[in-house]
Amino acid sequence: MSVEPPSGGAPDHRRPYLMLPPAMRRAAAWSVAVILLIAVASLVVFALVELRAATVPFVLALLGASLLYPVVPWLVRRGVGRSLAAALTCVVLVAAVGGVIALLVNSLVHSAPQIATSLQRAGHRIADWLGPFGEKIQHALDNAKGETNSLVSTLTSGVLSGLGLLTQLLTGGVLALALVFFFLRDGHRTGDSIRSYLPGRGGDTVVACAERAFDAMAGFMRGTTLIALIDAGFITVGLVALGVPGAPGLGALVFMGAYIPFVGAFLSGTVAVLVALADGGLGTALWALGVVLTVQMIEGNILQPVIQSRTVELHPATIMVAVVAGSGVAGILGALLAVPLCAAGAGIVSVLRGVPGPRGARRAAEGAGGQE
Repeated sequence: MSVEPPSGGAPDHRRPYLMLPPAMRRAAAWSVAVILLIAVASLVVFALVELRAATVPFVLALLGASLLYPVVPWLVRRGVGRSLAAALTCVVLVAAVGGVIALLVNSLVHSAPQIATSLQRAGHRIADWLGPFGEKIQHALDNAKGETNSLVSTLTSGVLSGLGLLTQLLTGGVLALALVFFFLRDGHRTGDSIRSYLPGRGGDTVVACAERAFDAMAGFMRGTTLIALIDAGFITVGLVALGVPGAPGLGALVFMGAYIPFVGAFLSGTVAVLVALADGGLGTALWALGVVLTVQMIEGNILQPVIQSRTVELHPATIMVAVVAGSGVAGILGALLAVPLCAAGAGIVSVLRGVPGPRGARRAAEGAGGQE
């Protein structure tokens, strides 16, 4: 293709895109790459949402396996067969999850009426203090009792009466449990299987990405679970010491909210302070606020750096965007799964950039020690 000059002379035989300035060509190339990346990511998210009956149990199984994976090698080193070790671990998982769910539901069911009534009283107090703006808050809190009772009845009877939903939950739970068993039993063979299909450097890269993603999810699950237990324990003890009604239920909310960074802690802490305000007045509410803020400060400055270390390297802004996006795509479940999935994605990107992970750093240190 030739371009005729405007005032005679030799035609320009260059390709049209070469006639653009270099900066514009680079911008166009980056724009195309970003558009393709967004299109592929949108298709992947759409496929995951449409196939959520299989993808959600798969992701939950990965998270459960990442949390329990060290147990299987520990049992194997003590002479237990790998299949039996995986089965025993799954039995312990079912017992632990069932016990935790029963404890949380029992605490919420027994504490929900007290919490809802206290929220109504807190709404009246705030309305008296803030005038017209407080009346809007009061209206929202007045609806909390009906919504809370509706939620409790749904959890206790409504969900169980729906055969279709119950079947889906059971099917998803059985599938997730079976996948946890296979991940625990055969997880050590994953690298060899990948290398058999992708020999050479490509297989090594995929294995490194999988290991980093798994380590990131494992770090998130173990760290968040331990931090949630510590937060819920200290806040519950503080609320009991202040005589706040429904303290066990509030502690259960704190525990569940810990798996949704920032948003969960803010909402559960706000509910605890409002209940304290309604029952004990402004002084008790300020003490409850002090307890919540103190625990949150200890978590942010001590627990997270020590427990989670460098396994989950996500900027707080990234975490907030991931939680909002996940809740928009899949509701509460999306908010719960957004951060571990983002941590896994960040781990994969770091491998592609050539940044060594915990396993790579350990191997490098071992190699340097061997050379010495």
